[in-house]
Amino acid sequence: MAWKLDNPLYSMADEEESRQVIQTWEQEKHGGMWEGNNRLPFPFTFLIGLIILTSFLVTMPIWGARPTAELYVPLVELMDAPEVQRMATNEERMKYITDRAMEIHASAEDSRLTGWLERHPISWVDLQMVADQLREIKAAPGAYQLRDYNVVGDQVVLANFEGSYRDDGLRNRTQPWWDKGYWIDLFYVSYFVLTMVIVCKRLPHFSRKPDMSKAV
Repeated sequence: MAWKLDNPLYSMADEEESRQVIQTWEQEKHGGMWEGNNRLPFPFTFLIGLIILTSFLVTMPIWGARPTAELYVPLVELMDAPEVQRMATNEERMKYITDRAMEIHASAEDSRLTGWLERHPISWVDLQMVADQLREIKAAPGAYQLRDYNVVGDQVVLANFEGSYRDDGLRNRTQPWWDKGYWIDLFYVSYFVLTMVIVCKRLPHFSRKPDMSKAV
């Protein structure tokens, strides 16, 4: 059965396929209901678009944002404090130093740090593994700042993104906003919408109604 692409927003099914689909609907039982072949309600279409838009707005910055070394430095500075070491469990230690780090980030120049730390929590064991690396980077600042380093597992590495050149001739390593999962998310959203349009338009046009008086 051929695809009809001359007017895809009307129907992608050719006349023969549309006739066979209508005939099948007329011959099948529908549990006491009838096949109306109605168009997709506009409020439902609007709701899908609203869900997609809301998802983008709520998840900014989206799940593709990578945790930077800048997030965890306050935790490293607090982890050896006597009051922290006296706590009985690692969970208590992390809750205490995380709350203090949130207060520090709240007063920082970059107001986004509190949200990023909330989205990228770290365990006590992982913090111990990266602590020495963070201390070394902070004690011997080089051409790059803490925000240019990503925490990947138990390693602190220079971000692999290379942006525009800075005044000192080095590349900008800070992850841009559009590299935080939006492109791949747009791909999957577009793929979903396109697939739904194709599925709907492969059916007979909603103006063609089956004669349900013929149903068995």
